[in-house]
Amino acid sequence: MELCYQLPVLPLDRPVPKHVLSRRGAISFSSSSSLFGAPDPRQLSQRRGAISYDSSDQTALYIRMLGACVIFKQLFSRDVRVRSQVGFEPDRRGSHPYLGVDFRTLHSRAESAGSIPARRIRRLFSFQRHLLSSRLLRGAPHLNTLHILDEDYCGQAKCMLEKVGTWNFDIFLFDRLTNGNSLVFLTFHLLNQYGLIELFQLDMVKVRQFLVLVQEDYRNQNPYHNAVHAADVTQAMHCYLREPKLAQSLTSFDILLGLLAAATHDLDHPGVNQPFLIKTNHYLAALYRNTSVLENHHWRSAVGLLRETDLFSHLPAEDSLGIERQLGSLILATDISRQNEYLSRFRTHLDENSLCLGHSSHRHFSLQMALKCADICNPCRPWELSKQWSEKVTEEFFHQGDIEKKHKLEISPLCDSEANTIASVQIGFMTYVVEPLFAEWARFSDTRLSQTMLGHLGLNKASWSAMEPEASGSSEEGESEPTRATEEPSSRALSQGSQES
Repeated sequence: MELCYQLPVLPLDRPVPKHVLSRRGAISFSSSSSLFGAPDPRQLSQRRGAISYDSSDQTALYIRMLGACVIFKQLFSRDVRVRSQVGFEPDRRGSHPYLGVDFRTLHSRAESAGSIPARRIRRLFSFQRHLLSSRLLRGAPHLNTLHILDEDYCGQAKCMLEKVGTWNFDIFLFDRLTNGNSLVFLTFHLLNQYGLIELFQLDMVKVRQFLVLVQEDYRNQNPYHNAVHAADVTQAMHCYLREPKLAQSLTSFDILLGLLAAATHDLDHPGVNQPFLIKTNHYLAALYRNTSVLENHHWRSAVGLLRETDLFSHLPAEDSLGIERQLGSLILATDISRQNEYLSRFRTHLDENSLCLGHSSHRHFSLQMALKCADICNPCRPWELSKQWSEKVTEEFFHQGDIEKKHKLEISPLCDSEANTIASVQIGFMTYVVEPLFAEWARFSDTRLSQTMLGHLGLNKASWSAMEPEASGSSEEGESEPTRATEEPSSRALSQGSQES
């Protein structure tokens, strides 16, 4: 039975096509030198096990290894369905007196009843991968050669981590190679690479536990605000921390705060924006008095996980509380409704040349600006990556708009799929939010990376602009003047309504 844990970790919580389920095939391991068997019947007869689907029972996976057979029933499940079936009352997340929308199922598809939590399945099959990743990050050699596919995937992930500081880092590919554990892998690697685990004497088990809990608290049914977005922001933050102006000034404590804030900045995001929470009388809006509702929730959730895992319990209480406060200051800076406030302050510092990174307060402010840039840097990525993020965030916007239509609520800006297109949303967002911020960042850190980001931003904007006439090409010339007159109000709505934070 022990050998069952050496099996490759498969993405079992993802839907499998019917034409695959109808097959009775198997993935077989041969006891001979051939990895996956050979045409020779004598070698095929020495197969030591198999992983197969039974077409008569499409909810079961059969794993046989050395004569033992384990059956995992009903793999395609969601945590939400199970809670409702076993009688748990819905928690307060997403429950409010005015509108009964459960945010846990807001972006999820309907699935069959009677299933067990996918999260539990992921834990069962991810034990060996977590063990391998910890060895990988410590540089220790693997002691067992049975887990062939795990070795292969971890090897590819390791190759990608060697280039984690490059701006064209493909977080989507990295997430697939790590079986959906990109946030855990990447953040742990960076903490280790900067020497923060050893410097702050952090318990590696607690670090691992904290990162796993953080990743699980992101709602992966959200098209955009999920753990992959958090991993992407963390990777971008790492790129900014390596910029000469910051690398020469930041302390190890600053770097630790920056990485933790990036990893937790959207923790437990419900997939809707602040105006939606306010107009539906959500308890979070009341709790935080309609001010930076989501950002306060992300911060408090992160603090809860820090305390649950006792990550900084070995530090003096005053230092631990200081970390929590400064972490909150960084996360609260990502509130898009305060964009002009931070941008004006940043511009003033640059105009007066008064930003002195020798002062801790100024270093902290530079970290806030770096996190703000990392949070909305998707339009500055290469087109292949930027386009995917644009489609995901717009899908989340439009889904919220559909919910608002269904319940006869006022539709939030950018969320009306009938009045907006992906191209129009992205062009407006780039023009009025992204370009002003990254222009000032380039003044602060005039490096090759800054110029690369501005270059991608211009090319991506041009690509979206080329798509926009296709949607509006049938408009008459007489309509151009009213459209131009409404551009300015739309830009104000954009800066207020965007939830890319």
